[in-house]
Amino acid sequence: MAEGLHPPLQHTAHPQEPKEDDLEKFKKWQEARLERKLRGEYESAVFHLAELVNQNLETSLSVASVRVDGATNTRKSFLGWLIQPWLARHTDDRASKTNNLQGALYTARGISHILQETDLFHSVDAKIQRSRDYLAGEGDVDIVVTTREKGRFYLKTATEFGNNEGSVSVTGRVRNIFGGAEFLEGHYSAGTKTRRSFQGLLSLPLSPSLRTTGQLSLFSQERDLSSFASCSEILHGLKVAINSNWGVHGVHEVAYQAILRHINNLAPSASVSIREHAGQTIKSSISHSWTKDTRDDKLAASRGYYCKLFQELAGLSGDVSFYKAEVESQISRRPVPGMSLSLAARCGLLKALAGPSHFSDRFQLGGPLSLRSFKANSMGPRDGVDSLGGDIYWSTGVSLVSDIPRKPHWPIKSHIFVNSGRLDAMDGTKGLSENLIGCLRKPSISAGVGLIYRFDPVRVEVNFGVPLVASKSDGVRRGFQVGIGMEFL
Repeated sequence: MAEGLHPPLQHTAHPQEPKEDDLEKFKKWQEARLERKLRGEYESAVFHLAELVNQNLETSLSVASVRVDGATNTRKSFLGWLIQPWLARHTDDRASKTNNLQGALYTARGISHILQETDLFHSVDAKIQRSRDYLAGEGDVDIVVTTREKGRFYLKTATEFGNNEGSVSVTGRVRNIFGGAEFLEGHYSAGTKTRRSFQGLLSLPLSPSLRTTGQLSLFSQERDLSSFASCSEILHGLKVAINSNWGVHGVHEVAYQAILRHINNLAPSASVSIREHAGQTIKSSISHSWTKDTRDDKLAASRGYYCKLFQELAGLSGDVSFYKAEVESQISRRPVPGMSLSLAARCGLLKALAGPSHFSDRFQLGGPLSLRSFKANSMGPRDGVDSLGGDIYWSTGVSLVSDIPRKPHWPIKSHIFVNSGRLDAMDGTKGLSENLIGCLRKPSISAGVGLIYRFDPVRVEVNFGVPLVASKSDGVRRGFQVGIGMEFL
């Protein structure tokens, strides 16, 4: 048989060179095969590790110490202040027989979480190791936390649009300035209505849970009010506040403010009422606010609710004395897919405790952010061309928001709205109930349609609306109106 074969013999293993497409397919197959193998090995290792841990959760372990590596700019005393409550809780668990592996894992997870909450670290990794102490017992372990700190300095410039005005701003921040999660921030902006604004803010944690923080701020503003009153206002102030986050029960803030206000730059056409309030006044007040927000989206909510209660008492010293209260609420629901219904309401009361209320303290109402189809801050009492503001107001709004047909993923939505409200001055010859009833009986009403564009972090509305009912003193706006801001009625 072999004698019948004569060279040269043809190579039959690869009758032709493999094609490039075949090599690419083989390469992809090989990579997918390796990926499946590694994924299977990883899942198997995770399964066996979880099984091992679950079988030994009751093993007696005691946390002897906690070490934090990598926190070079953070004070050890501050880290101990954060970690001590978790160690104390673990130690107290000995009486309930939970001083075991499960308790050690829970403690390690809690310490890792609280360090992440400080916003000082890029990464936080916690491990449980055998204790290095020579006097440690057989069941003593150490929790070793490896961290990587964030940069301490931050600088940002921005062009911002909101509350129907534009501005350019510079923000600088120093993180962990004293080694205890303190933040020092400076913000300067120049805009169309708020001509100049500066704020310096120092914040620091006041509790190991980080739910309570203290803030000290100095601020200065120069605002152009000529769009509704023939003047400008300059503010220089100090604010000291304590914020406490109660989780599902909302956020509380208690604050003290001392502000020097100056009504100046009066136009030749300024009314007598505005001229009476010109000059400098000092406000010294304490305030409390409570806020709860469960909305799925602050700009265009489809479910959840928002509620805010604000109270202020002025007159500790200074030139003005009053009590002021304001309530805001919103609830949103999705009746059918692609459509959401929103109901919002606001109301406020200003009660002067000595003499008439001051222009700077009064409420203003009207505009695309508060009552559509009315000019900004143009409702309520008026003297000539000047809107004087009011002591009592209310406003409600109903909006039906829907996706653009066949384009549900677009950031543009359409909506139909109905708004109503009123702003009045308090009549001193009548009781509070009479003033409230009188304000509720004579609402101004508007309705219209429009488009909503989500332009993070603000919302832009282009509406076409008409005022259906308006008071003689209200500044109406028929036709198209553009609104830019974060909080709409």
